[in-house]
Amino acid sequence: MHPSIFLSHGSPMLPLVAAPASEFLAGLGRLVEERHGRPKAILVSSAHWETAVPAVNAVAVNETIHDFHGFPRPLYDLRYHAPGAPVVAEQVHDLLVAAGLDCRIDRRRGLDHGAWCPLILAWPEADIAVLQVSVQSALGPAHHARLGAALRPLRAEGVLVIGSGSWTHDLRRFRGQPIDAPEGPDVTAFSEWMDLAVRQGRGADLLDYRARAPFAAEQHPTEEHLLPLFVALGAGGDAIRAEHLHGSSTYGILRMDAYAFH
Repeated sequence: MHPSIFLSHGSPMLPLVAAPASEFLAGLGRLVEERHGRPKAILVSSAHWETAVPAVNAVAVNETIHDFHGFPRPLYDLRYHAPGAPVVAEQVHDLLVAAGLDCRIDRRRGLDHGAWCPLILAWPEADIAVLQVSVQSALGPAHHARLGAALRPLRAEGVLVIGSGSWTHDLRRFRGQPIDAPEGPDVTAFSEWMDLAVRQGRGADLLDYRARAPFAAEQHPTEEHLLPLFVALGAGGDAIRAEHLHGSSTYGILRMDAYAFH
């Protein structure tokens, strides 16, 4: 059975730059397949698809959504036309409805950069079926943990569940600094608190991170980039073992941590 995974997807430029995080993601596909086998499909909960109620995309082939502005031309030339997974999308819909959650199926949407940017590094051949499930930014961590728990049975069927967001995400502090700029002490303090809470399985603390973690509101002025963590946690199970797969930072403000939940 595959673990569920939380990834920090970072800047859209990550596939085109050299950084510890891009090197990690470039080896992630091999790591997953060596340990757990090739996924039948990959289900991504991305911070960049926000809807009022859960939605899942069901398409034959995914279009590449360039949902950003002002970046160099080569980034817009990247394409990740992975096949979709309409059958798995129907399963996602049925699992969420059975758990008492509303769900709609979107038969047109492709992959936003929260999905394709890490996947173009991890599985560059784009030959594994990919689908996305949206986040509901107004509903908070507990809702997303419940959503993830509803998706848990998919792991037994070979589906890799990925939450794609960012360990820290205060873009207001970006001033053109280099990608290897040192991170601030508040970034470190928040990251260390979250890491310890995850490793120790302190679920109540994590669900209430906004009140308990140092500098939480500063690191996440809005919550959408941390909510995929709770999807991955919920999909991981009730008695999970958290494995820290990667830790680094980019631009001094974006922690790029990644975890597997077994």
